[in-house]
Amino acid sequence: MTQTVQDSPVVLTERAAKRILQVLAKEPAGSMLRVAVNGGGCSGFQYAFDVVQARNDDDLTIERDGAVVLVDTVSLDFLKGSQIDFVNDLIGQSFKIENPNATSSCGCGTSFSV
Repeated sequence: MTQTVQDSPVVLTERAAKRILQVLAKEPAGSMLRVAVNGGGCSGFQYAFDVVQARNDDDLTIERDGAVVLVDTVSLDFLKGSQIDFVNDLIGQSFKIENPNATSSCGCGTSFSV
């Protein structure tokens, strides 16, 4: 299931798409970024970012400006309504997920609770 930027339950910003393309340019052709939610982290759940070569039949596929992001169905339940961005601030560069489902998050922004 492929979603455009306008109708996707997870939004990919232009900055994130640009950075994903830069990362994937160093990977084998056809690589995609998988964003997942796993148990763990200091707040209960944590975000995982992996470069993968294959998509699952039930993955949500988000495409923007040539960048491809995959989200599995279990993670999608935690990520609905979220925005994936890329930030460059004083503590460094990183992907940042603005998640309206998170009731709290850790200071580094990589883990959250619902």
